[in-house]
Amino acid sequence: MEPPVRLASTGTIIHGVSVGEVLGVSTLADARLIAGESGLGRIVQRLNVMEVPDILAWVKPHELLLTTGYPLRNTPQSLGRLVADLDERGLAALAIKLGRYVDELPGEMVEQADRLGFPLILLPNDVGFDDILNQVLTDILNRQAAVLARAEEAHRALVQVVLAGGGLNEVAAEVAQLLDVSVAAVDGSGGVLATAGAAEHVKVLRESISREGPPLSPATGRVRSFASVPVLAGGHHHGRIVAYSPSGAIGNADVGILERAATVAALVVTRQEAVNAVESKYRADFLRDVLTGRAGTAERITARARAFGWDLARTVTVLVAELDPDGDERSAQDRLVACWTAAIRRHDPRGAVAGFSHEVVAVVDAALDAARVAKDAASAFADVPPATFSTGTSRPSPGAATLPEAYSQALKAARVGRQLHGPGAVAHFDQLGVYRLLSLVNDTDELHAFVRETLGPLASDDDAENADLRRTLQVLLETNLNVAETARRLHFHYNTLRYRIGKLERLLGNFTDDPHLRLNLTLALHVLRMRGI
Repeated sequence: MEPPVRLASTGTIIHGVSVGEVLGVSTLADARLIAGESGLGRIVQRLNVMEVPDILAWVKPHELLLTTGYPLRNTPQSLGRLVADLDERGLAALAIKLGRYVDELPGEMVEQADRLGFPLILLPNDVGFDDILNQVLTDILNRQAAVLARAEEAHRALVQVVLAGGGLNEVAAEVAQLLDVSVAAVDGSGGVLATAGAAEHVKVLRESISREGPPLSPATGRVRSFASVPVLAGGHHHGRIVAYSPSGAIGNADVGILERAATVAALVVTRQEAVNAVESKYRADFLRDVLTGRAGTAERITARARAFGWDLARTVTVLVAELDPDGDERSAQDRLVACWTAAIRRHDPRGAVAGFSHEVVAVVDAALDAARVAKDAASAFADVPPATFSTGTSRPSPGAATLPEAYSQALKAARVGRQLHGPGAVAHFDQLGVYRLLSLVNDTDELHAFVRETLGPLASDDDAENADLRRTLQVLLETNLNVAETARRLHFHYNTLRYRIGKLERLLGNFTDDPHLRLNLTLALHVLRMRGI
């Protein structure tokens, strides 16, 4: 939700006084409001004197325009349109002296001012414009100075909170005390990170935030019940600071202090992100050492893991979530880590989780449903298409000493699962069947040599017919050489299939009568399906 005040280009609020307050200065004690009473809350930031008929080219928003009507003495009919033109340009009010050049204001002008809420003020004849200018501008400058001094004092107090090591809770508490309001720090997804203020008011604030942001109160002058300012740092939106006053007493000056608080909150957020980045690196480095067998004894691993809040002494399962190819790894990896970290916290607070270069590894209680955890993480990760990830699960690991083996199993399960089922697959090492055995062969060159020797010319895709013949061979082997069923699956005529079988036997050998050759052919086709692992 956008902040309920308009900011100047510098990011600070330009202050002024309301038209109603202007009427309270001593030089205007005898001034009279002719029309536009509903606009007394309009803000006066500067004054101007109408000296020329074409004044519209010289006016600016939030001006109080003073005139004797001299420029309009020869064209009084111009007064009828003047109010609408001034209101369209954002002026605060028009103050006029009657009797010398203009005797009275047209009724149309008064009606229009009431309709637009544009104040028309009748000035006393014995007051000079210089006195009005002096008093009103002095009042504006004094208020501006007071507001700046208050904002500076608040800024020093907030910075001191950060220098003392305080976080968002302390920043919220300081703002609540400075402004006598209830305050909440909200993250980018709408989660409340910190609150301060009276409990019943904080409850109202939370309820308004849960309704996708606090509503803007009907503006009465420059005050409101709710105010919200964004927390920005490094070009990123980290959330917002939201304030609530049951009396509707949050003014523009208070919003200025909220902006200072948002700047300080951005410092707190970036500081915490830096700390989290360092801690994440230590966690990832330690878990990588554990999973590669370089972390030392089981006792040392258990003790260090406990410092991170992990329990690696129990029976656990290793999960590997690996980004699928063709995704934007730079933007997806951080999101992948965040989604898996959140999922592990929900399902197993004592589980270990860390992000590596293009994968996330989690070590969780073996009693957990790994597929459910992966589904939970995938649901959150779905917010960043088109990237996907495949998940592999290891066998239960009874202790730290067997974690390297479990990690290898989970990694192979993720990669084989992707080859078999496509991106986004979830596979358990024990459910890979013959692929599990093939994945244990580290010499991939030997596997590929076996494929070439067994399938001959069908091992390559140089000829489009090769892939078609391999498909025919695969279905024949899957149906245990049932010619009728194979013809039905491939939508071939029976005689066409018999011709193809003959061609395959001329290329590969008499596999219809040789069970050992059929086994070799089946394994070779499986290796081809696993290409790339």
